[in-house]
Amino acid sequence: MSRIDESRPFIPVRITVVTVSDSRSLEDDRSGATLAKRIEEAGHMLVSRSIVTDDVPAIRDAVKALVDDEGVDVVITTGGTGFTGRDVTPEAVEPLFEKRMDGFSEVFHRISYDKIGTSTIQSRATGGVANATYIFVLPGSPGACKDAWDGILQPQLDYRHMPCNFVEIMPRLDEHLKRGKLKA
Repeated sequence: MSRIDESRPFIPVRITVVTVSDSRSLEDDRSGATLAKRIEEAGHMLVSRSIVTDDVPAIRDAVKALVDDEGVDVVITTGGTGFTGRDVTPEAVEPLFEKRMDGFSEVFHRISYDKIGTSTIQSRATGGVANATYIFVLPGSPGACKDAWDGILQPQLDYRHMPCNFVEIMPRLDEHLKRGKLKA
């Protein structure tokens, strides 16, 4: 069973939040605010928070710039994961993935199913790794952001989480690139 190993140090990671929306501003973006608050309360560094329009090139360019920034370890997007014509975040972000994280989507949907039942199938939440940076694509509702953070991201982004976590493998994500990002 998972647990926190108090003998290990907490290692803060550098996280950025990108809200994908044609109608939100930073002032009324509840999903981005929910993530930002949880990130900071967990002891991590919120590097930036931004809004990007529902446009494939704009989303891809924004996420690519963050993935290329050595000061960012994790990119979390919120919004644009549904099925309407403007929901294009997975299409924009997935081509950046060097490795897809199928388990993220599966666990997210299991958690979501417990809360909203079959409505979870209306989300195309996904995750992956690009340029030694974790990328998570979340739905645009505060509830979905809470579920993803509380149920998956908070424990996996805590170096003390056992039996394994994302932080302990961060230095090896880029073995093929020979560039270290996070020093334990």
